[in-house]
Amino acid sequence: MIIDLRSDTVTQPTQAMRIAMANAPVGDDVYRDDPTINQLEQLAAELLDKEAALFVPSGTFGNQLAIMTHTQRGNEVLVGDACHILMHEVGAAAVLSGVQIRTFPVLADGIDVDKLKLMLRGNDIHFPNTGLICMENAQSSGKVVPLSNMEAVYALAKSRDIPVHIDGARIFNAALALGVEAKEIAAQGDSVNVCLSKGLCAPVGSLLLGTTSFIKKARKNRKLMGGGLRQAGILAAAGIISLTDMVPRLQEDHQNARYLANRLEEIESCMVMWNRLDINMVFFTLPESVITESTLVSGLLEKNIKISGQEDGEYRFVTNHGVSSDDIDWVIESMKTLVSRCS
Repeated sequence: MIIDLRSDTVTQPTQAMRIAMANAPVGDDVYRDDPTINQLEQLAAELLDKEAALFVPSGTFGNQLAIMTHTQRGNEVLVGDACHILMHEVGAAAVLSGVQIRTFPVLADGIDVDKLKLMLRGNDIHFPNTGLICMENAQSSGKVVPLSNMEAVYALAKSRDIPVHIDGARIFNAALALGVEAKEIAAQGDSVNVCLSKGLCAPVGSLLLGTTSFIKKARKNRKLMGGGLRQAGILAAAGIISLTDMVPRLQEDHQNARYLANRLEEIESCMVMWNRLDINMVFFTLPESVITESTLVSGLLEKNIKISGQEDGEYRFVTNHGVSSDDIDWVIESMKTLVSRCS
């Protein structure tokens, strides 16, 4: 059995999902004929209190579709300085939508609204128009943004008639950490992207939500981007179970992340980033003088444990549906053994 801590994208569909997928009534979704897709989109819209929803293949697809639908070519899009759209979506906004990305600072306690306000463009002929502001919650850093901070950003955007998109790939993790309902986070944007294929265990898919008119426009852009799927209800069947059955169990992942963090600090020189332990991600450093990255990654793989290498000098372990507290104990004991061999 493999223990996989690389991401919560590695989750496998549950047995209930597999049965539902095998038996899902389907139709051609491009014609709007797929009843299971329609059911998923309606369920998501009701859950997040948006007028309409649209099934898309991935979270990156959902974010890029939102950018394309909100903006015009030549616009400037403001995003957080370490967000997924900027760091891990291959520069797609420039390629697909012809927009310019500019970053605003995200501090330990949220977005710096005062600095963001100064970045909104005026009417000078030399300036691009500010076409969109993007917020991320939960953030790729493992932190969540306070609801009051999101409200302040949204109020600022509305005062300048600028739309707001929320990358809510892990919105249910953020809601759990903040002690609010996910719809309260979704209310702070004109559109929101939600992933089904991370901690919620669906094999494929995300949802883009917004107003009816926005989703109508997005549906055409989805077709332009190659995302017009046919009998996609087979995938939507798993997504329905994600929203109805898997959201409540995210608490287990959060608890396991804290257990993992505590146990990691038993290892010599391992330093956990406790200030970024809001959801199911544990960031930590382990000096090369203690154990090299290649030795740690390969050594754990020999013990059927998959991890990613460092990014910007940090390791990230992500708890998920396939990782138990017993698995965490095995990971820690395995790491201790590897470190002792290097000393």
